[in-house]
Amino acid sequence: MKTIFKFFKRLVLIFLLLSFGMVFLYKFVPVPATPLMVARLFEQKANGKELKWKHEWIAIDEMPISIQKAVIASEDGKFTSHNGFDFKSIQKAYESNQKSKKLRGGSTISQQTAKNVFLWQDKTYIRKGIEAYFTVLIEWIWGKERIIEVYLNSIEMGDGVYGIEAASKHWFGKSAKNLSKREAAAIAAILPNPRKFKAKNGSAYIQKRINFISRQMDLYAHPKYN
Repeated sequence: MKTIFKFFKRLVLIFLLLSFGMVFLYKFVPVPATPLMVARLFEQKANGKELKWKHEWIAIDEMPISIQKAVIASEDGKFTSHNGFDFKSIQKAYESNQKSKKLRGGSTISQQTAKNVFLWQDKTYIRKGIEAYFTVLIEWIWGKERIIEVYLNSIEMGDGVYGIEAASKHWFGKSAKNLSKREAAAIAAILPNPRKFKAKNGSAYIQKRINFISRQMDLYAHPKYN
């Protein structure tokens, strides 16, 4: 039993050191790839599809305020004020999921960033627990500005399209810095299912989401990050 205990103690120590080291490194270094990006390549290969991987990293200073406001309005209205978790949204999502077959997410931008950058995509309690751990780490080590920068550079924004620069060029043929307010809202509108929805010439449902997000964007001043 002592040997087993020592083994698991070492595993935990190695995990803590590696996770802390990766989070600290990514505070300063662009994230080159995420587990989801790699998983999508394997899916494409297995399905005999063309391999797609569009990903360009840009600094937050090169991102328009409109896209920052759009994703906050769409995904996490309390992003600048919470500590990584929005417990009211989590509770509402849980209650909604008990009543409906259509699952509703309650994850914050911080949680989504932790999952996308460091973890796999299933919905087990183990993964959610590790996600919470990484969420605390990035809130503590990175801060809000770095979190939103990594989020907007890493999340899936189309089929094989990752990050706002690649998404801007894919959907609208322009650099992210030249996005209009409505174009930014359109990209934010497809985030719940970016491989199904289209940011350009989208469905009536997406147009409604764009209109809603655009109205919400008007309620936000320039985001103030810590």
